[in-house]
Amino acid sequence: MKGGLRWLIVSLVGLATVINYIDRNALAVMWPAVSKDIGADKADYALLVTIFMVAYACGQSLFGKVFDVIGTRMGFAVSILVWSVSIAAHSLVRSLGLLALLRVTLGISEAGNWPGAVKANALWFPPRERALAQGIFNSGAAIGAIVSAPLVALLFELLGWRATFLVVGVLGFLWLLPWLFVYRADPGAHPWLSEAERAHIADRGDASGKAGWSPNLRELLKQKQSWAIIVSRFFLDPVWWLFVSWLPIYLSETFGFDVRQIGLFAWVPFVGAMLGSLGGGWLSGALIRRGWKTLSARRFAVTLGGAIMLPALLLTAKAATPLSAVLLIAVILFGFQVAINNIQTLPSDYYGGGAVGTIAGVGGTAAVAGTLVTTWLVPVMTQHGYAPIFVLAAVIVPLGVISLWLLGGRESPVSAPASDIQ
Repeated sequence: MKGGLRWLIVSLVGLATVINYIDRNALAVMWPAVSKDIGADKADYALLVTIFMVAYACGQSLFGKVFDVIGTRMGFAVSILVWSVSIAAHSLVRSLGLLALLRVTLGISEAGNWPGAVKANALWFPPRERALAQGIFNSGAAIGAIVSAPLVALLFELLGWRATFLVVGVLGFLWLLPWLFVYRADPGAHPWLSEAERAHIADRGDASGKAGWSPNLRELLKQKQSWAIIVSRFFLDPVWWLFVSWLPIYLSETFGFDVRQIGLFAWVPFVGAMLGSLGGGWLSGALIRRGWKTLSARRFAVTLGGAIMLPALLLTAKAATPLSAVLLIAVILFGFQVAINNIQTLPSDYYGGGAVGTIAGVGGTAAVAGTLVTTWLVPVMTQHGYAPIFVLAAVIVPLGVISLWLLGGRESPVSAPASDIQ
């Protein structure tokens, strides 16, 4: 492994992701109590979800640029500081207006976690390890989804909803202490990094010597490879959010589950997601070590993930029992994470460090845009069951995979146009 500092750093980013999901899910878990106290209803909750997602979409692009300008260390510090203050301030809410404002600041700041992770991976890992590092980071989302409901419910029972928001807000402040202590500089200047690990990180494999071009946003959008990231995320990310946002309601409306039964079943699919995060990252790295070109390994993993998702989505449309449904959804989320881990490494595969956060953020914005479309379609398409929305998800999966093949180019990284070479 040639040292372990880079793995400590990605583990801290993964832990931040766990906290991110606990914070964002806290309102959903405690909504019955919160809504009663502030006089809100289900329509108000739907509005809050939309407000959060729009803010999250804007935050992806905003923080992508922030990370490129102020660096990974301070970028993460700003992101998690703002979102921790935002979730803690939920304890002060007495009206829907203030809650909506806090969902805006929470959505914008939580979005920074994703372009920040891609940026950190680009700086600290050679291409053959980036997807695995991304998998460790993304497994934090699955773990957060698994632990958030029981943890928040337990704190609510002990403390009430206002104090619970304060407690989960403190988690982010605690995370800042090791982050600011450990992440002092990028690899080239970090005093703790051994020469062996520094050389290992600098080994770019088939990307050697080409990744120095750092285009601005306008130049990025002229490259078809950028659109491979944007379009593939637009089509694929809604699959993840379909189950993150609607799984409890699906179980309730389809199988008549109460809160206790939802708690017993709803965590199962995210175990599949966690395994897919790690497995998809390992797969492309193993292929690169066997001599595959970086982009070929990424595309193979994305295609495999899509091939897993598509039939599982169609089978879920006909699932007759809750056990078969959650196991099939676990397969879907496994395939999704195999694919998305490798798509999320593409900004660092294609471009130099100065542009990675920017294009990762734009891709994240496209992902949320696609998710908003499906979010608005769910109530319309599920009036007589959830089969239509699962079929729609099965249709858009190959569109995401095909877009990567058509727009992704034949090699990585992207070289500067001749007109940009001085």
